[in-house]
Amino acid sequence: MPGSILIVDDEKGQREILSAILQKQGYRIVTVPGGREALKELESAEFDLILTDLKMQGMSGMELMEKILGENNRQCVVMMTAHGTVDSAVEAMKMGAFDYLEKPLEREDLLLTVQRAFEHINLLHENTLLHKKLKETMALPNMIGEHPKMKEVARIISKIAPTSSTVLIYGESGTGKELIAKAVHDGSPRKGKPFFAINCAAIPDTLIESELFGHEKGSFTGAASREIGLFEAAEGGTVFLDEIGEMNVAMQAKLLRAIQEKEIRRVGGKVNVPIDVRIISATNRDLEAEIKKGNFREDLFYRLNVIRVTLPPLRERGNDIAALADFFVKKYSAASGISLKGIAKPALKILMNYSWPGNVRQLESVIERGVLMAESDYIQPEDLPAEVHEEMTHLGKLPFEFPPQGISIEELERDLILKAMERADWIISKAAPLLGMSYKTLQYRLEKFGIEKP
Repeated sequence: MPGSILIVDDEKGQREILSAILQKQGYRIVTVPGGREALKELESAEFDLILTDLKMQGMSGMELMEKILGENNRQCVVMMTAHGTVDSAVEAMKMGAFDYLEKPLEREDLLLTVQRAFEHINLLHENTLLHKKLKETMALPNMIGEHPKMKEVARIISKIAPTSSTVLIYGESGTGKELIAKAVHDGSPRKGKPFFAINCAAIPDTLIESELFGHEKGSFTGAASREIGLFEAAEGGTVFLDEIGEMNVAMQAKLLRAIQEKEIRRVGGKVNVPIDVRIISATNRDLEAEIKKGNFREDLFYRLNVIRVTLPPLRERGNDIAALADFFVKKYSAASGISLKGIAKPALKILMNYSWPGNVRQLESVIERGVLMAESDYIQPEDLPAEVHEEMTHLGKLPFEFPPQGISIEELERDLILKAMERADWIISKAAPLLGMSYKTLQYRLEKFGIEKP
């Protein structure tokens, strides 16, 4: 669609001729007799292109251009110049003008130059949109906040994304490991190619090889036709292996070979297929500890651990909880067509003091619920799930006074869990209700504190 042009020329007849020619092409035209009038017009309106004479009474075209480009270096300016002043027009181009036209103007030259200028303008606009889209892609919920550990994650991503190195992401469940993997992919030269994610813990050992490498017809019961795996389907792109620590040792050996040789063999196949994929993996396990137990191959670990990214749990991110909660309020308010102003201070205090075993994923779920349950302009404590605000209530009922030297919350929590497990004969499902925890939360806490049955 044709855009807008501001014509600046102190000759009335020249302005009228240019306006008539360009208006016939569909451009929106405004004309002014000089530089000062042009600057005044630019204060109240935006123009895609400024077509200005070089020699004018008062402010020259060169002075006008300097002022325009000084305020907006993305503005497009075409200079018109009389014969004998071409050198000045060339100098103007060095200073940022898009092009120049020599008077007397030829209609075809004028239209061709204006067309080229708008092609340049559209290209700049598309480039701006692409940068905005990339910025939005990188602005993931996990990256919101000012915590130093998240700033370090963002710094690492900006450094490693343009490379093809393998990346290993550490973090508890719900910290956003897949989102970080996607951010690495979207910031890389592979961003136009496929990104496939697979949860290694969710696929049976008997099927994961076929899922990754594909299979030939008749290679196993139910294999009615040849199927390519994710490694082939993602050619030129990225494969994200979530919960890599759950992969069995036999499959680890095949994955190691695929990474080393850059080729795979389909299940039941006899031909090696070359691949070009970037491997990003993630785990919530301590793989180095798993190596000592014999559960994870050391050679594969070093292949995967070229670049290491560690995501902090939400409970360690302090005030980031408030920023994330605000982000999710806006997200789900817009999605649901509900006008919420935010989170009430008492509710925010509860969120800030909760331990968030499910991390960002759990916070997002809690806020989505709060948005739907809220009956006022703000999310109130009663709009939060019981397990969230009850945790703080229980803390207020502890049957002891704080000693002068203070206490260690982690040591207190560990002792309480130990006592509950002993009372429940080391049965997690019986101990969890004693602590007001879910089975999964207590299981996580046992692993965190290294608590094992004697």
